[in-house]
Amino acid sequence: MDVKDAVRAARDFVALMYHDEEITDIGLEEVEFDECSEHWRVTIGFSRPWDKTKSVPIRIADVQRPRSYKVVRISDSDGEIISLKDRILVMSD
Repeated sequence: MDVKDAVRAARDFVALMYHDEEITDIGLEEVEFDECSEHWRVTIGFSRPWDKTKSVPIRIADVQRPRSYKVVRISDSDGEIISLKDRILVMSD
């Protein structure tokens, strides 16, 4: 499996798992290969409908929409999805 295969598998898996939530703006955030475990760790970000700003006129630059981030761990040898975990970002001032 190469990096493109790992990213595609992670993105497809997240889209499938959260299909009923009608997620949008699905995108790659990070990808890493762990040589010790021979697993890919792919972070996928997306937006949920309830994360959208309500109809209040604001400038886009003034606010960042909340996003969800998930780390998908994939076996390099057979492409099996091993886990799906939250990736919590810590914002600093």
